[in-house]
Amino acid sequence: MNVDNLEKATFGAGCFWCIDAVLRKLKGVESVESGFAGGHIKNPPYREVVQGRTGHAEVAQVSFNPEIISYQDLLEIFFQVHDPTTLNRQGADVGTHYRSIILTHNEVQEKIANEIKQKLDASEIFDDPIVTEIKAFEAFYPAEEVHQDFYTRNEGMPYCTFVIKPKVDKLKRLFAEKLN
Repeated sequence: MNVDNLEKATFGAGCFWCIDAVLRKLKGVESVESGFAGGHIKNPPYREVVQGRTGHAEVAQVSFNPEIISYQDLLEIFFQVHDPTTLNRQGADVGTHYRSIILTHNEVQEKIANEIKQKLDASEIFDDPIVTEIKAFEAFYPAEEVHQDFYTRNEGMPYCTFVIKPKVDKLKRLFAEKLN
């Protein structure tokens, strides 16, 4: 695979451990890194982000092969594996750093993201309006190593069992043909 053919996508869907676990299972995904984006300071430490001091969201940045999995496919999966209708929260995880956000890397991604969000809102699949923020990508700051590929390394932890595993199971049910 020529790395020049890879594209990047950046998504926040609550805790980055969840979206990281989902994205890693997809065919065409070459790498996933948990981190922070969408805030107002450089290189934010985790402690500052989770206290709501930096404006960042917990995100996963993915490098993917668009010949195997499209950006549209990634977005459809993103919208299915978290609740895009809750502002600044996912389940018991509460705070602006847990917001639903799509950080677009170019105008094509922005157009596709807005079209899918509008289509889903109009479809009434969700009981409430979608509050997912869509904004231009500016910078990504990797989280500490302990946060990378967290689910794979900690599947037995209660958070992984009760919060992340149901999202992975939903991915397997709805998108089996897209999995490694």
